[in-house]
Amino acid sequence: MKAMIFAAGIGSRLKPITDSLPKALVEIAGKTLLERVVERLKNAGCEHIVVNVHHFGGLIIDFLKAHNNFGIDIRVSDERACLLDTGGGVRKAIPLLEGGEPVLIHNVDILSNVDLTKLYDDHVRSGADVSLLVSERETQRYLLFNAAENNRLVGWTNIATGEVKSPYKNLSPDKYHRLAFSGIHVISPRVFDLMCGYPEKFPIMDFYLKEADKLNIVGRESADLQMVDVGKLYAIGQAENFVRSHPE
Repeated sequence: MKAMIFAAGIGSRLKPITDSLPKALVEIAGKTLLERVVERLKNAGCEHIVVNVHHFGGLIIDFLKAHNNFGIDIRVSDERACLLDTGGGVRKAIPLLEGGEPVLIHNVDILSNVDLTKLYDDHVRSGADVSLLVSERETQRYLLFNAAENNRLVGWTNIATGEVKSPYKNLSPDKYHRLAFSGIHVISPRVFDLMCGYPEKFPIMDFYLKEADKLNIVGRESADLQMVDVGKLYAIGQAENFVRSHPE
């Protein structure tokens, strides 16, 4: 298994902590977010990981060196010169991700109980281009899936504003399955070719939504999924409770 950890974000919603520290090195119950995600991926059978860096990227590089890359092959995609957003981050990392196998992409600020091995293996068996880990949690922004086509992605909606994004004209959100994205997904390498036509910097979800009519992008639900998005200060306490109730 090969993986990429999105760790380049500025973490503005975690200020003042991130005024002097990258989000990836924020500690939750004695371990950094980065270490927790690396350990989860390693335990799932991952042998090769790419970590992208930008905000205080040198601290992340030093942290990995100090921990001997946690005993596996970890390479850094350096975005310190320019933050490339999630899609641009993947595109820049393509030379480090080559090998012909799907890549599991994991946001550094997501803690969950999902079986990453099963998610990856299900993706491989399905032959899908992209598998998005999704759930029925409450939010204002939902991805839209066609249940009749194995939960294939057809669009996105903001239920507060009524905004809709889709490659299909006049898409009616009410006709589709609404699910929230978790920040964990698996992408097959054949998708990389389509990315090459995009600008240097772009969000990966915008890419998925624009190419949903060309790619087989599916939503995968995990039974009893529990997760914490450590994106805001109040979530740190939630994350500490989560890791204590989910011992490794």
